[in-house]
Amino acid sequence: MSKAEKGMTLGALVMMIFTSVFGFANGPVAFYLMGYGSIVFYVVAAILFFIPFALMMAEFGSTIKGENSGMYKWLEVSVGPRFAFIGTFMWFASYVVWMVSTSSKVWIPFTTAFAGSDQTQKLGMFGLNSTQMVGLLACLWMVIVTLVSIKGVKGIVKITSLGGIAVTSLNVVLIIISGIILVINGGQLAQPFDHILHSPNPSYQSPIGLLGFAVFAIFAYGGIEAVGGMVDKTQNPEKTFPKGVVFSALVISVGYALGIFLWGVSTNWDAVLSGDSTNLGNISYVMMNNLGVEFGNALGMSQSAAVSLGNWFARYTGLGMFLAYSGAFFTLTYSPLKTLIMGTPKKLWPKKFTELNNNGMPSYAMWAQCGIVVAIILIASFATPDPSAFYNILTLMANVSMTLPYLFLIYAFPKFKQKNMPQTFEVYKTKSMTMIVSTVVFLLVLGANIFTIFQPIIEGAGVRDTLWMIAGPIGFTLVGMFLYSRYTHREKE
Repeated sequence: MSKAEKGMTLGALVMMIFTSVFGFANGPVAFYLMGYGSIVFYVVAAILFFIPFALMMAEFGSTIKGENSGMYKWLEVSVGPRFAFIGTFMWFASYVVWMVSTSSKVWIPFTTAFAGSDQTQKLGMFGLNSTQMVGLLACLWMVIVTLVSIKGVKGIVKITSLGGIAVTSLNVVLIIISGIILVINGGQLAQPFDHILHSPNPSYQSPIGLLGFAVFAIFAYGGIEAVGGMVDKTQNPEKTFPKGVVFSALVISVGYALGIFLWGVSTNWDAVLSGDSTNLGNISYVMMNNLGVEFGNALGMSQSAAVSLGNWFARYTGLGMFLAYSGAFFTLTYSPLKTLIMGTPKKLWPKKFTELNNNGMPSYAMWAQCGIVVAIILIASFATPDPSAFYNILTLMANVSMTLPYLFLIYAFPKFKQKNMPQTFEVYKTKSMTMIVSTVVFLLVLGANIFTIFQPIIEGAGVRDTLWMIAGPIGFTLVGMFLYSRYTHREKE
């Protein structure tokens, strides 16, 4: 390990956490669902979830080290191999659901990059509606990505890193352009700043709706578990790492709060976001397009020129998001799967699943994964004719499945502390402190998911959305339990 790696400074740590966690698209989604009220949720989530959970992961990462250290090893040491396998399998399943969601959404930035607005809702042909056509395109995308990833082509990922730069620059565009509009308009906001916790979105005005939004706030801080292994690479970790986590939480929550507020400078919710064509899949492009239009209006451009400027804002956003999605996809098609198969006992899997091809990829397992994703996409797209409902279900499925594995890690943390292993980095030094913090964070994540899952039933929207959100976690849990039972049966024989 080089000195540079071993001595990561506070500034470098904060920057690394920021780039791992902060997501541009979380701002538009928050504004669309909760308006300015989402600021309160994001700040509370930083205090009650982000900071304590990040410090838990840091204790795991600094204590349970080694080549195969990670979620499976942490859970195995803390609780046991069965719990570890099911928890890790759930973590892997969350990426399968992410692929289902993103392979459908990726066509929105793709069409926006060319046309300046989302064209996916106009794709109906051959007797199929637009949702079904998007589903078939999503299946095609999944097959192409799997085919390319199996060959171990890394050049594409390097090219798509440009997408990360483009998406990061969108934050700069939002701040500068919104600032100019605010000054020209004499400080007048497009969206009035009145009741802080009153959502302009009818679906999020009830107490259940408000609590259901909490899962979006937790999801906005996702990715922090990956930082747990960086403790040893931090300069003076006992002092620097907690400071880095707290300061990162402050920077990220202020970043989200500022972004959400600035969207209100250009976007009036009723005028821009209340239409049927706006959904959780295309919200970022709709709002960026509108930002360009309002900027043109503020500068005194003609209506046609302002509309054209809005389309170019949307095109830039679409290109950046498409490249970023592509880069993430080429990595996540094999990385979680490879981690799951190589990080757990080999006998858990059919022999072909553990075989690597000449490029070091588990090709057979990757095609099996592709088949599962394609099957779920086809069922979801042909069972949900309404595009808005389709994208909303996909987003909620991803949010729930990505946050549920946190429950396994939080549950295991007090048990890990009871092992009294030698710790080089320790924040939770007493049993009572460990139990209180773990309980609060566990109940927060569990409660947010419960309210999200059952919100459609409570508010009379039917059971379809609820079934979609629980189908993935329950299905994959049963598969995980079956695989582990088969493994233990074989071991006894």
